[in-house]
Amino acid sequence: MAFSDQFLDEVRARAGLADVIGRRVRLQRKGREHLGLCPFHKERTPSFTVNEEKGFYHCFGCGAHGSVFDFVMETEGLSFPETVEKLAQEAGLEVPRDTPAEQERQRQRQTLYDVAEKAAGFFERQLRMPEGRRALEYLKSRGLDDAAIARFRLGFAPDSRGQLKAALIKDGVPEGLLVACGLVIRPEARGPGGAGNTPAKAPEEGSGSDGERQNGERASYDRFRGRVMFPIADARGRVIAFGGRILGDGEPKYLNSPETPLFKKGEVLYGLKLAGGPARKAGTVIVTEGYMDVIALHRAGFEHAVAPLGTALTEEQMRLLWRVVPEPVLCFDGDAAGQMAAARAAERALPLLKSGFGLRFALLPEGDDPDTLVRSRGPDAMAAVVARAVPLSEVLWRMQTGGRMPTTPEERAGLQKRLKDYARRIGDPTLRAHFASQFNDRLWAAPGRQRRQRGWTPSMTLDDQAGPAARVDAVVRAQRVLLATLINHPRMFDGVEETLGKLSFAEARLDQLRQELISVLLKDADIETEGVKRVLRERGFAESLEVLFRDPLIRANRVIKSDAPAEKVEPLWQENVALLKHLESAPEVARIKDPAGTAISDQDWEQWKALIAETMPGHRE
Repeated sequence: MAFSDQFLDEVRARAGLADVIGRRVRLQRKGREHLGLCPFHKERTPSFTVNEEKGFYHCFGCGAHGSVFDFVMETEGLSFPETVEKLAQEAGLEVPRDTPAEQERQRQRQTLYDVAEKAAGFFERQLRMPEGRRALEYLKSRGLDDAAIARFRLGFAPDSRGQLKAALIKDGVPEGLLVACGLVIRPEARGPGGAGNTPAKAPEEGSGSDGERQNGERASYDRFRGRVMFPIADARGRVIAFGGRILGDGEPKYLNSPETPLFKKGEVLYGLKLAGGPARKAGTVIVTEGYMDVIALHRAGFEHAVAPLGTALTEEQMRLLWRVVPEPVLCFDGDAAGQMAAARAAERALPLLKSGFGLRFALLPEGDDPDTLVRSRGPDAMAAVVARAVPLSEVLWRMQTGGRMPTTPEERAGLQKRLKDYARRIGDPTLRAHFASQFNDRLWAAPGRQRRQRGWTPSMTLDDQAGPAARVDAVVRAQRVLLATLINHPRMFDGVEETLGKLSFAEARLDQLRQELISVLLKDADIETEGVKRVLRERGFAESLEVLFRDPLIRANRVIKSDAPAEKVEPLWQENVALLKHLESAPEVARIKDPAGTAISDQDWEQWKALIAETMPGHRE
């Protein structure tokens, strides 16, 4: 839906930036601005400012920046049209409608929301009825407690052809709306889901009245019968559809609602409403395969988990993910099917990529899914899988090489063409150039230097047999980890001062930040995390901090975060120091210390600066 500039200006003026943000953030006026704790990351000292005159908010800690529309989209996971409608409604403004037909569609959608909500309540009540006992026992056997069942609004559809229909009709819902909402199937008619609404083989008629023919035609019947029910919500938390898992044997094991005016399967992610806030705080979102995987991960502390609805990840779902975080982690089963699914997702993402946004890929141990992994080996095992996720470029490389460098000119030429074809499919010219450059660097590295790996399994080797580009990247990553860790844990400085002082960072900007950080910590031994950041910003390192802490790997690493326990921080520090000492003699590492050299981190820096520039005023209306 298109909105005029005049209408958007009116919404901005009526909504009031400080008023909208003030509902979620406790703000204090400081001169012409308001100041508060940032809602997008954990902090103890306020660094989040709201400037109503200029019409934007900005956080000097994590870099969050935008207008009143951006704030609502980021905090509530809404699309731009949904955000405009929400703010306009709150401000008492009538949203312009394109046509009378569009107005009628909006009225129908609102009615269907009410119907879906009534159905969700019905399924929830049935789970606690005697006939729902088996379904409740199933959920308990999967490790779910009452809190999880209530949080995800799980329910049960009785094994009856017409119990839901009868209950909702009694509640005043016309049968036609039940059909339009995908809850009831009318055999003689094609509903909103098209031919898919009519099963290939109609179920046997029951002996009761709901199985009898009416005027020569079979009666309508409930779509979901004898299934554990999973309500599917939109970005605003409104129920729009359902997924049902059969109890015992039978096909299909999982059954989703058909597409309706409320529900387009390829445009929805299960759990997104619940995961949006935690994902922004964690700096990443985990995309897994099924309902139970999402619920299991949430219960294990990974509240930033979502899932597509029984299909491969679509382009629209990728865009939804990028609205939440810049680099989601796609988690696949470790078998051949999982690797094929990952490969399809990687290729599908290429035309959509843009600077500052990407995907990372993680494979689970073969035979495990997230649910079985966290139940058998605990949350740390899942955290390790996510930490080993590799970027999309690495997936493409391993898809074509299997981890083995070509040895003949013919093989090299063929590989070069295939990799070039990948790069050409990227629409963003800057990112396309970086992909092509990295592929060429790796292709023309000395042959035989890379260890052969099974498939594209993401166990990234960073030893002497890794390629030059991988070693350079490992060095810069390790240096960033050390800086971010110490900034977030300044109390550990006494124990690492000598080590940090002796290290020579490869990238000039990082080394300047290292030296300034030492100066700050030497001056004030009791300074806290936010104090360190504030002083560094005052000394001209705001951009360096922005780049460092918006690195997706830094944001996703739990041990780096300021609230991580000290016993976990020390091993992370020692591991990265050991890695740097091991790789410091590599010729390509020595070369990037030379000001005349070209470091991959320079390219990274420019990409991050481009991302930051995109978030400045005027980037998005």
